[in-house]
Amino acid sequence: MKINVTFDMTPDEFRRVMGLPDVQQFQQELFSQMMSKMQAGEEGYDPMSLYQPMMKEGMNAMAQFQNMMINIMSGNTNDSSK
Repeated sequence: MKINVTFDMTPDEFRRVMGLPDVQQFQQELFSQMMSKMQAGEEGYDPMSLYQPMMKEGMNAMAQFQNMMINIMSGNTNDSSK
């Protein structure tokens, strides 16, 4: 048996039903502050510094996944009981 349930609501209505906070104003203020700093060329402000931690973690996760897949395909395991 297959049952489908459809809710017709906007993202804002869904957010309120789920009890999630409205962070739209906070995001707009944060974005406007970032834009003003970027446009003013504030000393020591590097927009890429905001994204570097995310990029670094994303690349680490990809490398770990690749190593895991290589180990699986080659039959190598890190079993310490051997």
